Amino acid sequence: MKVVVIGGGAGGLSTASNIRKYDENAEITVITRDEHIAYSPCAIPYVLCGEVDCFENIIMHEPADYLERNINVITRAEVVEVKEAENTIKYHLQEGQNVVQNELEYDYLVIATGGSPFIPPMEGCYLDGVFKIRTIKDGQQIMGWAEKSKKAIVVGAGLIGLEIAFGLKNMGLDVTVTEMLPQIVPRSLDPDMAKIVQNYIEKLGINVILGKPIEKIKGETVVEGAVFGDEELEADMVILATGVRPEIAMAKMAGCDIGRWAIEVNEKMQTSVPNIYAVGDCVEVFDAITGHNTQSPLGSTAVRQSKIAAKNIVGMKAEFKPVLNSMVSKIGNLEFGAVGLTTILALQNGIKVVSGKKNALTKARYYPGAKRIDVKMVCDMNGKIIGCQIIAEERVAERIDTMSLAIAQGLTCAELSNMEFSYAPPVSMVIDPIILAAEDACEKLKRLQKRKENNKDSVNKNSNNLSS
Repeated sequence: MKVVVIGGGAGGLSTASNIRKYDENAEITVITRDEHIAYSPCAIPYVLCGEVDCFENIIMHEPADYLERNINVITRAEVVEVKEAENTIKYHLQEGQNVVQNELEYDYLVIATGGSPFIPPMEGCYLDGVFKIRTIKDGQQIMGWAEKSKKAIVVGAGLIGLEIAFGLKNMGLDVTVTEMLPQIVPRSLDPDMAKIVQNYIEKLGINVILGKPIEKIKGETVVEGAVFGDEELEADMVILATGVRPEIAMAKMAGCDIGRWAIEVNEKMQTSVPNIYAVGDCVEVFDAITGHNTQSPLGSTAVRQSKIAAKNIVGMKAEFKPVLNSMVSKIGNLEFGAVGLTTILALQNGIKVVSGKKNALTKARYYPGAKRIDVKMVCDMNGKIIGCQIIAEERVAERIDTMSLAIAQGLTCAELSNMEFSYAPPVSMVIDPIILAAEDACEKLKRLQKRKENNKDSVNKNSNNLSS
């Protein structure tokens, strides 16, 4: 069996490794245009801020490591043609100053092309000092430019934008983060929770501008500043953290069906072409709450998808389940995470919600080092939990994972509030903050139900009076 994988990121390499795990005889080739493989793009901001010593430390494996497992990884190569009818691909390989064209046959093709940074269509995007952020090379260029800069603008207040902003601030730059929407981290946090994170980063000295899209980047050949509506900022560098778009050119070339945003796949990670699979940022998935198509541009999602694709390719049965898009991030000492829907996203999808919200402590009140923790739990009108957001300086990730399990199992806030949680003063309160938020949601639902019953009684009473 010959398997060709296009893409050397988390999805592509994990698929190759899992195929080898289940089939020691498969002929596996991975083709990537990148020079570096098996690294985490999520780690790039933490190199900038100094928490990871250097970019080399975030590279987990080299091509030679994969060759030891009989997986051939070809770097600095660009796939230029996919012939689905002939089960072949053509690629250009950079060899010194020369470009050599090669062809490979496959029994199965895996498209793991990921996403490419979205560059807004505006003046000044290609000036020196304007950077996207996706690869180690991008990170190295940003670090090199930042070392000779004083002011930076980060466009986009999603996770990567905030993490990059913190990294640049730690390098000593005056940093401004801008976001066209009226809040930071709009995909994962509600405005009230986002404000907690915003207040924290502003205390770190990072400036935040909301509700103003960037209009143009100023400069002749080198960045001098940027314009946001009636506001103009000076800057030596601009980072475009404006999201990614799925890379679907290979899939289109192969005749695969494309959905609203990305490649359509079934629960086996199989495209509309039976012997072509796709994983990672380039595919669409189903939302576990709404049932609608969505995107899940997370490394953890790509790795899970790769296991499913690999098993099906080797003849085993496996299904990829709808996603909850659980996430967690850390900026400075502050951790924040989310899973499921925010109240805003729920309402946009026609789901009426009640939210339970509590601030508490991460440890017993009397125990040294206890930190504030904010929990917001989103439930539908039947009490079923459909989302959760948590902010604290410690132990956020494990609580988000707990909530991911709770939502996946269809628990209500009432059921969760009666569940058993562990306790010890150095690591938790006797009643976990999650339980407190669940109880708050239960109380709100009870009040709404009582109000509904009172209104019904009032209507019935008025009707009786009118008929008497």
